[in-house]
Formats: sequence, structure tokens, C-alpha cells
Amino acid sequence: MDRRQFLAVSTGTLAASRLPGSPLRDALPAEGRLERIGLELYAVRAAMKANPEGTFDAIAKMGYTDVELLWSFKNFDRSVKQVKDALKASGLKAPSAHMAPETILTEWEQRLSEAKELGHQYLIAPSLPAEANRSIAAVRLWANRFNSAGEVARRYGIWLALHNEPNHEKPIMGELPMEVFLRETDPKAVRFQLDVGNMLLGGGDPMAFLAKHHDRCWSFHLKNVAAGATRDTELSKGRFDLRAFLAQVKDLNKKPCFVEQEGSGDELASARENLTYLKALRW
Repeated sequence: MDRRQFLAVSTGTLAASRLPGSPLRDALPAEGRLERIGLELYAVRAAMKANPEGTFDAIAKMGYTDVELLWSFKNFDRSVKQVKDALKASGLKAPSAHMAPETILTEWEQRLSEAKELGHQYLIAPSLPAEANRSIAAVRLWANRFNSAGEVARRYGIWLALHNEPNHEKPIMGELPMEVFLRETDPKAVRFQLDVGNMLLGGGDPMAFLAKHHDRCWSFHLKNVAAGATRDTELSKGRFDLRAFLAQVKDLNKKPCFVEQEGSGDELASARENLTYLKALRW
């Protein structure tokens, strides 16, 4: 068999193996894609304030499977049960929620009980308190508090995590706050949510951070930035290669991913456009 014949046979075999029911199909590497795509509700905060239940329905109809709640839902005069019922009615899941970091200091077990009722896997602080922006000692103090609170959370089947903001890329006394926080926290009790766009906005490198801390990154905010890295934009219009980034995440589909575009002029239109972009990504 010459090379031309070999290539023809090989190509035919490969094509056949891709067909449903082919015995070779399961032996091939799975095509990389996001199986579940969530929306961080801060991206549609105006719509949520106006009509939470209607916004849930709109998000679900777009094709999102998950949302990340803001624990400001009580500001919308909704109880935990009402939020749970609204999620169920829309068909959405809420694997996680953002909360103030001080939550771990007051009525923490009550908050964990509510999280369990809502089906959360994670409770995530979007940042550390302002004191940690000025002092590495404060970062260490909060890391220790997260360790203690994280141990309690695990008894409820919940993970406590921290999310990064752009200012976390600014060194304090020569050290990056998130590097200190990760060094001081126990991976068995505390996880990390990497906001790709926030790291870019702060001047950091998400690819390098992921390579160094892949074992700590268990959730992601998918956000892209415009040229110059001064604001976020639709995922397809940004300068960061999200496809290459997602291809490097180990066990990606076990780790909740949420779209978050904070500065859109039309929240729901951008949410729809960003979902369309992510659903089409393959690697």
C-alpha cells in the first residue's frame, strides 16, 4: 500500500469512527467544549433588580444552564424559598453565590444551611475587606479565617472560595495578595475562583496563574477585555484567547464557569452574545 492509499484508508477510518455507534468512537479523545455555561448575575444586575423571576426565565431561554447568585437577593424582597422556587421554575441551577467576606464571621452556619437549601456547591467572597488592600498581615489574617470557616463549610458539603479583583495584581510590600492568600490557605478547606478578565485588567497573566495554581482554581469567571485592558467587552471582541485558556483547564466540566461582562450597554443582549460565542468554542 503506497502513502496515497494509506492516507485514503486512514481518513475513511477516522471519518467512520466519528459516526454514532462506531466501536472506535469512544476510543478517540473527546472534543473539548463547555458542557454547562453559567451567568454571574452581576452581569444583569439592572434586569435582576427590575424583575428577578423574569430575568431567570430570560437567561434560561437563552440557553444558560447555571447562574451564580449574588446574596443581595434579599434586597429584592425575596426569601431563600422564593429564590429556590424561582430557580426551579426556570430550570436553572445555582452552583455558587457571591457573598461579603464578613459573612464567615457572623451566623456562618446559618448561611451554610441556606446555601445547601439552594443547591450551592460554593460560597465565594468576591474580594477581601479593604484592610487587606493595604496590609499583607491582614491578608494572612483573613487567610486564617478562611481556613477555619472552610473547615466548617466542608461539614455542610460546601466549599468556601475567594475570587480575584483587578487590585489584587498590585503588590503590597513586594508581595501579591493572592499569592500570599493561596500560600496561607489549606486546599482541603479553601478554593479559588479565577476571574480571567479581572486579572487582565489588573495587569496579570491568567495563563501563567493557571499553570502555577491549576490545583487551586475550581471555578472561573469568563470575561474578556478590550485593547488597552481598561474595560471589559463581549467575549468575542476581547484581546485574550479564551479558547486557548479553557483548553488548559484540567477537568474543566467539573468546574463551574460563569460569564460576567460588567460594563455592557445592554445587559441581556451581551449575555446572549457571550453565550453564543462560548457554545461555539471547540478545542
